Amino acid sequence: MTESSIKKLASTLLDAITDKDPVVQEQVCSALCSLGEVRPVETLRTCEEYLRQHDKLAHPYRAAVLRAMERVLSSRASDMDKDTASTIILLASSEMTKTKVQDLVWDWQQAASGVLVAVGRQFISKVMEELLRKLHPGTLPHCAVLHTLASLSVANAFGVVPFLPSVLSSLLPVLGMAKHDTVRVAFCSALQRFSEGALEYLANLDRAPDPTVRKDAFATDIFSAYDVLFHQWLQSREAKLRLAVVEALGPMSHLLPSERLEEQLPKLLPGILALYKKHSETFYLSKSLGQILEAAVSVGSRTLETQLDALLAALHSQICVPVESSSPLVMSNQKEVLRCFTVLACSLPDRLLAFLLPRLDTSNERTRVGTLQVVRHVINSAAAQMEDKKPFILSSMRLPLLDTNSKVKRAVVQVISAMAHHGYLEQPGGEVMIEYIVQQCALPPEQEPEKPGPSSKDPKADSVRAVSVRTLYLVSTTVDRMSHVLWPYLLQFLTPVRFTGALTPLCRSLVHLAQKRQEAGADAFLIQYDAHASLPSPYAVTARLLVVSSSPYLGDGRGVAALRLLSVLQPNIHPLLGQHWETTVPLLLGYLDEHTEETLPQEEWEEKLLMFLRDTLAIVSDNAWICQLSLELCRQLPCYDETPQEKNFLYKCIGTTLGAASSKEVVRKHLQELLETARYQEEAEREGLACCFGICAISHLEDTLAQLEDFVRSEVFRKSIGILNIFKDRSENEVEKVKSALILCYGHVAARAPQELVLAKVESDILRNICQHFNTKVLGIKVETKDPALKLCLVQSVCMVSRTICSSTQAGSFHFTRKAELVAQMMEFIRAEPPDSLRTPIRKKAMLTCTYLVSVEPALDEQARADVIRGCLHSVMALLPEPEEEDGGCQKSLYLETLHALEGLLTSLLQRNMTPQGLQIMIEHLSPWIKSPRGHERARALGLSALLLRHFLEQLRVSALVPFHNLGLLVGLFSPRCADLWPATRQEAVDCVYSLLYLQLGYEGFSRDYRDDVAERLLSLKDGLVHPDPTILFHTCHSIGQIIAKRLPPDQLISLLLTMFEALGDPEKNCSRAATVMINCLLQERGGVLQEKVPEIVSVLRSKLQEAQGEHVLPAAQHSMYLLATQHCAAVVSSLLGSPLPLDSHTSMLWRALAVEPRLAAQVLGLLLEKMSRDVPFKESRAFLLGRTPDRVATLLPLSATCALFEVLSTPAAGPAVLELYPQLFVALLLRVSCTVGVQLPRNLQAQERRGASPALATRNLEPCSSAVDTLRAMLLRSGSEDVAQRMDLEGGWELLRTSAGHEEGATRLASC
Repeated sequence: MTESSIKKLASTLLDAITDKDPVVQEQVCSALCSLGEVRPVETLRTCEEYLRQHDKLAHPYRAAVLRAMERVLSSRASDMDKDTASTIILLASSEMTKTKVQDLVWDWQQAASGVLVAVGRQFISKVMEELLRKLHPGTLPHCAVLHTLASLSVANAFGVVPFLPSVLSSLLPVLGMAKHDTVRVAFCSALQRFSEGALEYLANLDRAPDPTVRKDAFATDIFSAYDVLFHQWLQSREAKLRLAVVEALGPMSHLLPSERLEEQLPKLLPGILALYKKHSETFYLSKSLGQILEAAVSVGSRTLETQLDALLAALHSQICVPVESSSPLVMSNQKEVLRCFTVLACSLPDRLLAFLLPRLDTSNERTRVGTLQVVRHVINSAAAQMEDKKPFILSSMRLPLLDTNSKVKRAVVQVISAMAHHGYLEQPGGEVMIEYIVQQCALPPEQEPEKPGPSSKDPKADSVRAVSVRTLYLVSTTVDRMSHVLWPYLLQFLTPVRFTGALTPLCRSLVHLAQKRQEAGADAFLIQYDAHASLPSPYAVTARLLVVSSSPYLGDGRGVAALRLLSVLQPNIHPLLGQHWETTVPLLLGYLDEHTEETLPQEEWEEKLLMFLRDTLAIVSDNAWICQLSLELCRQLPCYDETPQEKNFLYKCIGTTLGAASSKEVVRKHLQELLETARYQEEAEREGLACCFGICAISHLEDTLAQLEDFVRSEVFRKSIGILNIFKDRSENEVEKVKSALILCYGHVAARAPQELVLAKVESDILRNICQHFNTKVLGIKVETKDPALKLCLVQSVCMVSRTICSSTQAGSFHFTRKAELVAQMMEFIRAEPPDSLRTPIRKKAMLTCTYLVSVEPALDEQARADVIRGCLHSVMALLPEPEEEDGGCQKSLYLETLHALEGLLTSLLQRNMTPQGLQIMIEHLSPWIKSPRGHERARALGLSALLLRHFLEQLRVSALVPFHNLGLLVGLFSPRCADLWPATRQEAVDCVYSLLYLQLGYEGFSRDYRDDVAERLLSLKDGLVHPDPTILFHTCHSIGQIIAKRLPPDQLISLLLTMFEALGDPEKNCSRAATVMINCLLQERGGVLQEKVPEIVSVLRSKLQEAQGEHVLPAAQHSMYLLATQHCAAVVSSLLGSPLPLDSHTSMLWRALAVEPRLAAQVLGLLLEKMSRDVPFKESRAFLLGRTPDRVATLLPLSATCALFEVLSTPAAGPAVLELYPQLFVALLLRVSCTVGVQLPRNLQAQERRGASPALATRNLEPCSSAVDTLRAMLLRSGSEDVAQRMDLEGGWELLRTSAGHEEGATRLASC
């Protein structure tokens, strides 16, 4: 770009500066600055010319242009030539002083002043020349000029200081003329900056342009100014002016002549201190006071000592003010006050400590916290002066260490941190400070302060514990001189319970210290226990670190820290462990890295630690060492009374260690002590004690059992179960807890000891003692226990014993004589549990125990097996579907575990009888629950059924082709459930049918891996059962029926149908509908093979129709009858004719179903005509008294056929068939009418007629002739001869036909129609 184009562009931008939008203005300024970065001179000249030409431009826009120029000059002033600099200086000077003092437009003047300061960094002489021209003798300078001079003094001290004598000579004479506070403040600011610039110049004379300049050059002038500021202006009522004066006096005091300063201090210091009471913002006071004190000390003032008491009191009150605000000035004031204390500490340390240390004894929080802050600061900033005061400072901390206030604790920790850096903790009494830090590290999280400091974003980061943890680690890792103090001293804090919360930071610090010692050499690392009697033994350290590792994520991850420390301490624990621990510990640490507190499998982790311990003991292989470790483990038991999980693990460690010990005396002694000292009221402790005995029994079975019996015979046990105590509730409870533990011990012994040794002692020792402890007798009478814990322990122990027997290689030959007794006891427990709620795990454990018991010999008899199945099903199936307790998660888990236990028991029972009969027995027990009106019970029953069928299928071994004789029965039971209201039940039902079809294939000889295409279609149909839409649901059921029809053997078809007929009366309507769908599907697909079974089918169908309540059943039954008749018409007609008279409404509807299709209707009519004509219409019987005319009694078959014909002919769909057979029908029926005139009903039917028909029976007259007449009339109506029937009605022809006297007349009238 050319110069003209730059100028044109800059001018365009400047024209836009007056835009009313502030955003546009800012963008214009940014553009000017960017342009100035590229072509600074042209841009600056254009801006200068623009302001000069636009004299009337409003001051906000002028200020904006000036600020843009300042930004360009700040980075590119060195590119300017002198002419340009001069032009800009003149412009800025003019802009800065255009207004009078009283008309200050600060934004404008400040922008112009900024331009001058920016130019002054490069062209100081020209700027100072211009500014000095603005200083007229006897006239007050413009405030902006003073401001610019002050700013230049800071920005370019080396350039301005040589001009200071001239500047001061011009300003000082007019100081007294300044009456306006604004002007006075400007003077104070200028004098402050002049003094700061001069001090900077004098402090860096080696870089100054004139190194001959001395303080004396300014002393007289500065004192003159001081006199005016201190004696006149400081007395002003205007707070802003007073603060400006004080700010100036600080740096000015360094330039005062020494004797003048000494002379003024008695007035100056009290004057400053007095202002603390007048001002809330005290930062400037404290800052100035610090500068004055430094000046006084630098000249060796003696006056300072006389003012010391007042100074210390004022400063101490400032440091004790609570910092409630996060304002930077408030925080800065604290720093300046501490700076004052530093100055005093360096000059008068004794007087300072004499003032501070007694104040540590006060109980006032603010005073103590403030004093501790000062002490910490003094320790850090005046280390040399405090060197010989260390014992006094340490002793003064006695009372603060006892303070429980969180703020005081935090301050004490900070003081101790400072002490550590300066060698205080190496003095006698330093150990107390270290212990204090460790105590604070051990604080529990719940005791942390709720109100953090104002500057803290994270409350936990400022807590006493957090600060202490950081301090301990930093002192351990960064302060080299503390290494010999902390090592091995910190080890003694590992074992005491009160320091448990500090274990993680302790371990981390000790790891670092130990590694440093190792680097220094083996001699420095090995601990001399003789010289450190207070340290815990290697056994105590090993026990402690191993046990706390069992809860690895507590206390900020103490498991990792403890294991690392254990690994590092290996040479001090045992020399043989090095190689093994170097490989094993990293694997344990890696396992923890792979998990979190939520995902860690606790049992698996504990087993890894126990394996680590077992391997360690095997490598050491020193009985004395092992016995000493076991002793230490036992000693630490009381340490974990508040942490049950860790105590439980400690018991396991004791058992593992005792198992490795070769000394039987030591083993039995420790076992006896454990039994005597255990806290039996705690469930976790009972469990832990039992685990200990079980693990110990792996190596010492005989001794373990003997010690348990010895304890029972001991005085300790006998006193606890005295006969008088048993009637006291508390004592009884305690006794039962002891018995619970002993029972559990026997169970764990049986579970863990070598199986080949246990089997010989199961009944003679273990179970005998278990039962003896459970069954309490008082005066020879058995007393039932009320303690659920005792019951649960018995169940668990018997379960462990049974599992041991089952898993033994000798299980097949072992005869368990107590089996029936134990099963009965378990069932008693199960039946005692509430059937509708799940409160304890007793029923789960009891069923699990039964699962193992039923697997051992001798086998249970059939009645006992049935009782077990019934009792367990009743105990679980009726449980409510969802846990109602608050701890729903725990309840749900217990429910699932209980259900799994039931599944295992039923599977185990089925396994004992893997035959179709055994399977059917199991399903029969489930059948009432499968048909339950409660959905959750049905769902559970179907789930169990599916499980049993899958198990049966998986275990199926067919050596010869045999029939699966109950297939139809089982399929009929499950298939209607495919339409259950509960989706889960529907899915399980399909699975049941699927398994049954494959069972059939297995019995037919197909291999287990064979896949049948038809059966596999069932799985694809499961998706259709997800939808609640009835159309989709029943269509799917129809498809399932087709699959069943294709795969069911012919001999199973009738049992399937009969079972499905039972389902018609199911209270679950969906299942009843599904049964009808499947029945009709089966009849359609396979009805051809059912000829011999037609009578049975018809009979069952009729009876079920009478029982069923659903509206859908009758239409479905009619369709079933139709389907059956299309394949076996004669058999169906014969079977229906066997129905009792009078026909009930359901039978009538079945007859009518046979007329829905003309061809079938014609067949049925023909068969009925044949049946009606085959037998004589009546039989004669002699009257009881001689001489009477014989009675004519109707025969049953023609009468039934006549009634059936009426029902068929009453169906509109029968019309075509009637027309086809009209001649035969008319003749046969007319003949039937004639033959039955005067014929009576059989006596049994007469009695029914007299009693009256039931509501379910047809209301039609059963009298033979009347029924024939009604049938004839129905035939005429159905054939289209309605006029004949109506005419007969009108003429009374039908009535005539019914009587002997009018029969012929009636026949004549019928013929004439």
